[in-house]
Amino acid sequence: MASAAAIRLQIEAALAHRIPSALTPRPKIVHPVAPTGVAALDELLQGGLPLGAISEMTGPESSGRSAVALSFVSGLTRAGSVCAWVDVCDALDPESAAAARVDLSRLLWVRCAVFVERARPSADFKFALPEKYLIPAPAKKGLHGGGCGGHPRNEVKGLADAVSGLLRPEAIAPRCAEPQPRVRPERETFAPPQQPRAPQANLRTRPGKPWARIEQSLRVTDLLLQAGGFSAIVLDMAGIAAEHVSRVPMATWFRYRAAAERTQASVLLLTQHPCAKSSGELLLRFQPGKARLDEATVFSGIEHRVEIDRQRFGAQGNVIPLRKPPQSANAARWNSQTTWAGAR
Repeated sequence: MASAAAIRLQIEAALAHRIPSALTPRPKIVHPVAPTGVAALDELLQGGLPLGAISEMTGPESSGRSAVALSFVSGLTRAGSVCAWVDVCDALDPESAAAARVDLSRLLWVRCAVFVERARPSADFKFALPEKYLIPAPAKKGLHGGGCGGHPRNEVKGLADAVSGLLRPEAIAPRCAEPQPRVRPERETFAPPQQPRAPQANLRTRPGKPWARIEQSLRVTDLLLQAGGFSAIVLDMAGIAAEHVSRVPMATWFRYRAAAERTQASVLLLTQHPCAKSSGELLLRFQPGKARLDEATVFSGIEHRVEIDRQRFGAQGNVIPLRKPPQSANAARWNSQTTWAGAR
């Protein structure tokens, strides 16, 4: 009498051309990861960020997104890999990248020149987006509200101009009975200064559209993924408002996902709100950083906290448990330390 193992081999051999591994379960696929350099986050992710996939890092400013991305890129560049950083809002500081031990000779920095000079435009300022297309800056409190503000003497100087503006004839409110003409507001156009172009040049640009620079960053990322050779590509769109980032078609993220799987490149998407949806393999939500209270009068660092909102391939594979795990199991904390604080 044939044994069970022999019968099993006969059945699999007979069904091999139609149902491969009919009775033998498929081996577990081990998805490669790369460490981020943050011990608490690597322990939570069981090794680090996935390779050949899209990882989203969302959160407000000063939450630790760029620090984790720089730490991840630093580990890859010091290992001999080449990475790319697509900077949409011109927010990357090369000195901070060098301080994070990033090998700048192995980092391709693509500056998309989408920024607004909030104080005063300089002479070499070429193209800027209005404030409504970017995330508004936090309000600064004056002397009466705490913090640093202007001197009260400067406020007195502007009082005369404000009063004279109120006393102008056009500033006086009209009577209710008088018909008022409807004034149609002029449509805003944002066009860069005209640059001399060659007659034979065929540039497919759309001047006057703020979306053109965002679209340029997406095209650059697409070209980098299609070209290959990059271990990690960081698409930094953290300074763009959510209503404009959400305009990116889902087909774009799906194309990035397919290209990342083919080239085994890690795509890091830095935003303030998630937008890749099902195309992203990992979604990390960073919480606002808290100042450390090690010293009474000296700022010594920031306490960061991150949660895993979505992870396609975790410790349990594709099986989704019915009971939601506790919040502490999907969160990690770590502290960043300033240079002047010294070793502790």
